[in-house]
Amino acid sequence: MSTDVTEQSLWRPLHRLTDYIDSEIGRVYAEMPDARGVRPTWVLEILRLDARGPMTIRALADSVGRTHSALSQKVAAMAKAGLVELTPGPDARSRHVVLTERARGLVDRMRAEWLATEETLAEIEAEAAYPLSRVVHDLEEVLARKGFYERLRERLAEEPRSGPTSR
Repeated sequence: MSTDVTEQSLWRPLHRLTDYIDSEIGRVYAEMPDARGVRPTWVLEILRLDARGPMTIRALADSVGRTHSALSQKVAAMAKAGLVELTPGPDARSRHVVLTERARGLVDRMRAEWLATEETLAEIEAEAAYPLSRVVHDLEEVLARKGFYERLRERLAEEPRSGPTSR
């Protein structure tokens, strides 16, 4: 018997599903000659900047529900790909994230892809026995009553756990 507890995971199939969908969206961008190197995971931020204008990294992170650190790394990658640039903000410590001409040239197709993706996901959910968006909503309600951290801490406070042992 293996001692590798990572061989089992309830939510690994969900991660595989989202990875699959992201890779399929990536295939669409790979087919666009002028969108080479664009990652599907950047589209939200590009569309947000297009809709709301330049923002500090902090404001952009808050608007998309990410940490400043995670978004700072993403913005650096997007800048390297020529999609955004950083310009000085109102004080010496802040900088604004601004779309480049390249990104602005892709926005209409990104918006169309976003809307088509949402329609495709709705179609898939309509064919499924129960929609994933409903499951997520229900889980959010459960977690609002008692959060994951609290539940995890309670489990860890119980009797020490160990994985399967080999004899």
